[in-house]
Amino acid sequence: MRYGETGFNLEIDLSRGSVERVETDPGLTELHLGGLGTNAKILWDRVPPETDPFSPDNLLIFSAGLLCGTPAVGCNRTIVSTFSPQTHLMAFSMMGGFFAPELKYAGYDKVILRGKSPELVYLWIHNDKVEIRDASHLKGKGAVETAELIKEELKEPKAQVATIGLAGENRVYFASIEQGRSSASRGGMGAVMGDKGVKAIAVRGTKDVNIARPAEFIGLCNQVLEYIKYREENPIKGVPPILAGLGSPQEMAIHDEEWHTTSFTWGNARHRRKDFWTKEVEQKWKKTQESVRERLLSCYNCPMKCGALISVPGISKYMMKCYSKLTYTMAAMSDLEFGFTIAQRATEYGVDGFSTPQVMAFALELYEAGILTDQDMPGMPADNEGRFLWLLDRIVRREGIGDVLANGTYWAAQQIGKGAEAYAHNNIKKHEQLPLKLGMLNPIYFLMYATGEKINITQIEGNFPQAPYAKREDREEFVENWIQVPDEKFKQYFLDWDPRGECSMPFFPTVQACCEIVDWQEKMHYIDDSLGICAGLSSFPLKPPYHIHNLPTFISSGVGIDMDEAGLSQIARRNRTLIRAVNVRRGMRRKDDKPPEDHWKKRFPELEAELLDTYYAFKGWNSDGIPTKETLHELGLDYVSRDFIQRGILTDNGGASVRESLAET
Repeated sequence: MRYGETGFNLEIDLSRGSVERVETDPGLTELHLGGLGTNAKILWDRVPPETDPFSPDNLLIFSAGLLCGTPAVGCNRTIVSTFSPQTHLMAFSMMGGFFAPELKYAGYDKVILRGKSPELVYLWIHNDKVEIRDASHLKGKGAVETAELIKEELKEPKAQVATIGLAGENRVYFASIEQGRSSASRGGMGAVMGDKGVKAIAVRGTKDVNIARPAEFIGLCNQVLEYIKYREENPIKGVPPILAGLGSPQEMAIHDEEWHTTSFTWGNARHRRKDFWTKEVEQKWKKTQESVRERLLSCYNCPMKCGALISVPGISKYMMKCYSKLTYTMAAMSDLEFGFTIAQRATEYGVDGFSTPQVMAFALELYEAGILTDQDMPGMPADNEGRFLWLLDRIVRREGIGDVLANGTYWAAQQIGKGAEAYAHNNIKKHEQLPLKLGMLNPIYFLMYATGEKINITQIEGNFPQAPYAKREDREEFVENWIQVPDEKFKQYFLDWDPRGECSMPFFPTVQACCEIVDWQEKMHYIDDSLGICAGLSSFPLKPPYHIHNLPTFISSGVGIDMDEAGLSQIARRNRTLIRAVNVRRGMRRKDDKPPEDHWKKRFPELEAELLDTYYAFKGWNSDGIPTKETLHELGLDYVSRDFIQRGILTDNGGASVRESLAET
């Protein structure tokens, strides 16, 4: 009997119209857990590195994390993986809601799509019954609208439906997959789904998920609930409201946005609006937010209520998630009412809430600079808000200039030319980032931005505070009950982190300490993304209920795999290294590991080079960011080193090949 997982994947060949239920290897669970880890192994094994993201040979994988469907609080993440049309690298995006548990209850750990359907279809998965159904009547429909129409058609109101909108159908590079209370947004998941001719996946399940040691497992779940209650009553002191509690950023539960609106540079603007946030603006935002927010909502088996049902006059109700209220509002430097209105349209279209506002702001910057002209923008309204709505409509339809912008700022700048490249300044690996314009370089964030395979900072940062506390006594109070640290030395790092003098950034923590902190934070994310735990209860917030000390016991009692901290850390390292290897095989190297040029006003090139050198050595990679033969062997990834040697990426003695060395030079 399999515990935690069902032991079966659903393989669907859209070109042939075939459906196959495939038993999985339990040995892979012991090596990679599930979710992101096993997704990476499948992509390594089955998608050659020269495969184009829009090739029939590319796979689109919907994976329920290993603990999804169990009583574990907040374990509801669907990990969607493919190769991104924007970066051409492995993309993985997590969505919450109810889809992953429902997939487990239907009897499957993953849905793996390959090939392309000649006509638009949707998939209906109801336990052992799996159908590929005609979706021609859904063509052009909005993502939320499509989900409702499918549930009505199936007469299954409890079905969970993941859908694309018009952006996905038209292969917009930053198209999302929408799923009720969450979405898989980053990396162009919706574009690949649309390219495969799949409008939606609907799933309904009534089976059970087995637990190895139920009484012990439930006891652990109750401890998590008790700790969540404790943290609600005892928020973290000395940090902005958005970081004081647990959960994904609870933008719809708070009103104090001074930190986000004055410290961040939204859209493509090259300056911060320090004068934006006033008491008058705060009161207006509070009034607007409370007038449109019907109720706060949670994902499956979670008490956190990180999202909200929004009802804006004149438009249909929709789910507001995370930063979306800010990204559109601040890109246009407009008011919150406009942000809620355009976010609803964007959700129906199915586009990423980080990339889309920046692409539109990028286009308007080019227009103001004279690089794009009235000939490129025929019929564009004169008012600011109207321009953003006009651009959004054209991007998702790939009409006129929208056809260029639909490929993201990097590729659009290459096509437009005439100096447009200088305005596409907020990319990492050709992908738009959370728009920041900060002062002095932060070495920890430099490493996370530069080297993170997720290419999205909120899926890299987490358990270590973002800034030092001014007073020593406040730092001492913080570390007093900091049980989540994997090693006591992290407490000392924070205690010694004084915001003044020699201990201010970028000179402290030391380079070695920076690597250790980054390794801890990314390790937690890689564990979460394999288990299906929401980052808001584990890898993202300060002092979360899930941490490296209790997660091994969850795995042992839930899945029946003997696990300790060292073993879990090794699996996280294996998964992280494998994903690096997947991307190395597709051409990624040290030259790609860099944050946006103007991310910080004050940079330290020599320190940045030292940070990368030390981090690579810490991870067991060579100077070009390629995992060494010794590291791959230690992690049980000898098949990767054999492949690298055959391709000339590594030599037989484990070093970089002559070809790679020349390329680096």
